[in-house]
Amino acid sequence: MTVSSATTNNSNIASTSDAFTNPTGVLNQADFLKLLVAQIQYQDPMNPQSDTQMAAQMAQFTSLQQATQTTSSLGMIQANSLVGSSVTVQVDPKTTATGVVTGVVMNNGSPQITVGGTNYNLNQVTSIKPATTGTASGN
Repeated sequence: MTVSSATTNNSNIASTSDAFTNPTGVLNQADFLKLLVAQIQYQDPMNPQSDTQMAAQMAQFTSLQQATQTTSSLGMIQANSLVGSSVTVQVDPKTTATGVVTGVVMNNGSPQITVGGTNYNLNQVTSIKPATTGTASGN
C-alpha cells in the first residue's frame, strides 16, 4: 500500500476501526462474544444462521473460556511455587533485579510475583534459585 492511498482511505479506516478497539491485538472472550452478537444481530433474516453453526460457535466460546481459566490457574500455581525463592527479573533491556519472592498478586487476570516490594510478570523472570529448606544451627 502506498502512502497516498493510505491517506485517501484514512477516513474510512478511522470510522471502522473505532468500533472495535483492541490495543493488545489478541482476541479475548469479550471480543468473541461481541463478534457473535454482531453476527446474530446482522444476519440475513431470509437466510438465518443454522442451529448447528450456532452450537459450534457456542462450543468454541466455552472452550475459549475454559482455556483462559486454565491458563490463569496454571500461572497462579507457577507464581505461588516461586514464593520464598530467589529470582532474577529483567526490569528493562539493560536492568535486572534480584531478590526473594515475597508474594503473588493478580493484575488484570495475570499473576505477578512481588520482589522487593515491586510486582513483576512471570515472563520477566530470567533465573530462579530455590528456597533453602533447612536452617543452620550456630552450635
